[in-house]
Amino acid sequence: MAELIEIKKKIEKAILIGIVNQKQNEKKVLEFLNELAFLAETAGAEVKKHFTQKLEFPNPKTFVGSGKLNEIANYIENNDIDLVVFDDELSPSQLRNIEKVLSRRILDRTNLILDIFAKRAQTAHAKVQVELAQYQYLLPRLTRMWTHLERQRGGIGLRGPGETEIETDRRIIRDKIARLKEQLAKIDKQMATQRKNRGKMVRVALVGYTNVGKSTLMNLLSKSEIFAENKLFATLDTTVRKIVIGNLPFLLSDTVGFIRKLPHHLVESFKSTLDEVREADILIHVVDISHPGFEEQINIVNETLHDINSTEAQTFMVFNKMDAFTYIKKEEDDLTPKTRENYSLEDLKKTWLAKNNKPNIFISAKNKENIDELKEILYAEVKKIHSKRYPYNDYLY
Repeated sequence: MAELIEIKKKIEKAILIGIVNQKQNEKKVLEFLNELAFLAETAGAEVKKHFTQKLEFPNPKTFVGSGKLNEIANYIENNDIDLVVFDDELSPSQLRNIEKVLSRRILDRTNLILDIFAKRAQTAHAKVQVELAQYQYLLPRLTRMWTHLERQRGGIGLRGPGETEIETDRRIIRDKIARLKEQLAKIDKQMATQRKNRGKMVRVALVGYTNVGKSTLMNLLSKSEIFAENKLFATLDTTVRKIVIGNLPFLLSDTVGFIRKLPHHLVESFKSTLDEVREADILIHVVDISHPGFEEQINIVNETLHDINSTEAQTFMVFNKMDAFTYIKKEEDDLTPKTRENYSLEDLKKTWLAKNNKPNIFISAKNKENIDELKEILYAEVKKIHSKRYPYNDYLY
């Protein structure tokens, strides 16, 4: 019983806030807030409600208008809310002003993602990368964070550097960032040496939005037991396995998932992890076909790959989670235009096969459907590169 009480104390009640504008309509904002709710739950919070407001631009002082902020304050007071999470990055002044009105811990999307990374980091490498990103985020927000941390320690958004001693002086923080960069540079050098020592084996990397099933697929292909969970960012450290399909060996790596508005500091600090993607010969872009916004997720992954200069590798699409795919069948006498919700799996297959001449395959990693077909495609793509690299080994095939 004591353990149950202790667990109950740790669950923080949260509300979420987003704005509707010309760039994102109400439907899109609700989709974003659902993802934010998943992030909050992954961090350990219980989401009680979300608030939205139609604004052309975020209020420069308080993000939302004063009337909406008062409405939020009343709800917080009446429902014992611990945490308020905004779906966009807040400026230091916005954070201070909002906290004055709401008298609760305020997080933005970036801070929440950093918190999850801090929770998920297991190895020394991942911990250094996350800590560096946290301090870089903290530096311009130092005044607010210091007054806040004096009042209360612990809780979501305060893992890692937020709980250390009085290292909130700007000079000390900058020194800490410099030391972490030096430490990370040494680790990056070691990782680069490891990659170099793997020789000229063909390298394949799994990429995709977070929680699309990359680790589950990695387990299937490598017959290993890599941690896979239905939560965001279950994988932080890159895992590399030697795979043999038929008589053809190659290296397969599972990498950190991408997400909308992935914090810039995280991308920078995870450089060595993302080098596995940059230096891969083949990218397997895994997509959750059951997600209503999967096409936008594809675009976000492609944009992130472009940002990290990883666009030259041969890429093919693997549409996962066929088992979870649902659609609304359109009646024959319904004259309204067909929407995304009315597309069957067969419709989508035809659409994506016609969209490009790259290999596409639809699978269910969970139910092991079409895995043999995936292996055949993977074998053919690896063989193309392997035969160019080792032209005198054609007898292997």
